[in-house]
Amino acid sequence: MSEPKFQFNSRTLTYERIDNTIRHKIKSLGSHLITSVLSGLACFVAFAMLFDSPRERILRSQNAQLEAQYEFVNIQLDQIQEVLTDMQQRDDNMYRVVVQAEPIPSSIRNAESGQYEDLRKKTNSELAVSTTKKLNNIKRQLYIQSHSFDEIVDLAKNKEEKFLCMPAIQPVLNKDLKRVASGYGIRIDPIYKIPKLHTGMDFTGSLNTEIYATGKGVVKSIGWMQGYGNTVIIDHGFNYETLYAHLSSIKVKEGSKVNRGDVIAYMGSTGKSTGIHLHYEVHLRGRATNPQNYYFMDLNPQDYDRMVQLSSNYGNVFD
Repeated sequence: MSEPKFQFNSRTLTYERIDNTIRHKIKSLGSHLITSVLSGLACFVAFAMLFDSPRERILRSQNAQLEAQYEFVNIQLDQIQEVLTDMQQRDDNMYRVVVQAEPIPSSIRNAESGQYEDLRKKTNSELAVSTTKKLNNIKRQLYIQSHSFDEIVDLAKNKEEKFLCMPAIQPVLNKDLKRVASGYGIRIDPIYKIPKLHTGMDFTGSLNTEIYATGKGVVKSIGWMQGYGNTVIIDHGFNYETLYAHLSSIKVKEGSKVNRGDVIAYMGSTGKSTGIHLHYEVHLRGRATNPQNYYFMDLNPQDYDRMVQLSSNYGNVFD
C-alpha cells in the first residue's frame, strides 16, 4: 500500500491529504471526458450553423436559379396577359358588336379556378403557387376567347346583307384620324357649361366637307331638328340607324336608298353648334351607342386603338 501524500493549502494554511485512489482517478477522467465531448459538440453545432455544407451550397444555388426562372416566367406571363386583355377588349367592343352578340361577362372571363393548397404544401413556395395560378388563368381565358371567336365566325356566316347595311366606316374622309374632335360620353357642354352625355362623335373639317353614308340603307328623315340643325337619319335595317347633324346642306331625299360611301350631305354648323363640324350618332335598337365601335372596315387594329384614345378627348367640344 502506497504511503499517503499531502499538499499545502495556502488558504487554510494546512496540509490536505491527496486522494490518490483508483476511484478518484476514474471520476476525474470521466469528468474531463464529458467536458471535452460537450465542448466538441458545441463547436460542431456552431460550425454547422455558421457554415453550409457542400451539399447545402449546391441546393441553395439550385434554389436561387429556380426562383430566377420563376420570376422570368412571371414576367412573360404578365406580357401575355396584356396581349390577351387587349384581344378581349376588342372582342367585346368591336368584333362581337359587329355580329350583334352580347359581350362575354367579366365574371366568366376572370373566374378563378384550381386548388393550390396541395401545391403550396409540396413546394412550400408562394412564388410557385402564384406562377401556376397565372398560367391556369391565362389557359382558361384563352379557351374562352377561342370559343368566342368560333361563335363570331358562326354568327358572321351567311350575313352578307347585314354587313352591307351595318355602319362600318367613318362618315368623313379621315384616314390620318386628325378630324376626331370629341367622343361619346359625359363631358362639359360648350354652351351650358354643365356635364352632359354626348351621344355621338364629332368630326372637324372645312365648310361643305363631304359626308358619307356609313352603311347601306334608306333615308328615314331629313330636315331641321332642335339642337341638331340640318339632320339626316338613315335606317339601315337590322335595328341600326345613323344620324348626321349640323349639316350645311343635304344631298339626299327622304326615302332615298343609299349605299356605304355615298355622299349624303355637307358639313356645316347649323343648330346648337360652336363651330363647323359633323355630329355623328349610331343607334342600335333605338338607343345611342358608341360610334367608335363601328369603324371596323375603315381602321386597322393600330388605328382603331388610336381612335379610341382620340375619341376620349374632352378638349374640342362643338355641340
